[in-house]
Amino acid sequence: MTTPDFSAAGIDINVPQEARVYDYWLGGKDNFAADRALGDAMVRAIPTLPEMARANRAFMERAARYLVKEAGIRQFIDIGTGIPTSPNLHEVTQQIAPETRVLYVDNDPIVLTHARALMASEPAGKTDFVMADLREPEALLSHPALRQTLDLGQPVALMLVAILMYFQDSDDPQAMVSTLLDALPSGSYLTITHPTADFAPAQLAAAVEAAAQAGITLVPRSQAEVERFFSGLDLVEPGVVPLLAWHPDRTVEDPRSAYYYAGTGRKP
Repeated sequence: MTTPDFSAAGIDINVPQEARVYDYWLGGKDNFAADRALGDAMVRAIPTLPEMARANRAFMERAARYLVKEAGIRQFIDIGTGIPTSPNLHEVTQQIAPETRVLYVDNDPIVLTHARALMASEPAGKTDFVMADLREPEALLSHPALRQTLDLGQPVALMLVAILMYFQDSDDPQAMVSTLLDALPSGSYLTITHPTADFAPAQLAAAVEAAAQAGITLVPRSQAEVERFFSGLDLVEPGVVPLLAWHPDRTVEDPRSAYYYAGTGRKP
């Protein structure tokens, strides 16, 4: 078999990348030695990281079902999509409402190579993929695919699942989120998951250090800091809470066993 020329696609397999590390924790195959090395280093700091990655994925499914069933949302922007892992967001939402439209956004070239897997939409709905970066929200908002996929005259759910942790406060992620929300109409929703050091400070510090040594920024935030991203929005009950405690579909003995906060808010 011919070995793919990843360099031609702008993919450096010798440098770990967030989406591929996450894929490794989820048991995927679209990762390389550098990704696995970082993934293992972070697991040495937090042995339950793979379980947390799966819990984060399960939250995405619960939030998506809530937004479609309870909030009536039929349009989604998913930033930091990552490598396809079934069920993907459009599969969850279109199973309930086949007409749902989803715009996937990521800045990793390897995600683009798998974009066809993301685009298997139900005939009544639509999906598309955009190579873009949350650091440049205006570029995303002006991308032709956004207007071709979504109607910004109707409510949209903005999904920022495990993505804001890659930005320092000096990057002003609050402005990135606000710019996107300002472009969305009343009735739109913001959904966030974000790691925190509130539950296990020493373990998070070790994971942050392992990521830093590999050149990856990882910023845990407190509950109050995560809540600030929802400024001006009406938080859906129970608010910003430990990820496992947000609309759980089973009994959870210790919601703080996954070191993430999660929440969803509605734009008035």
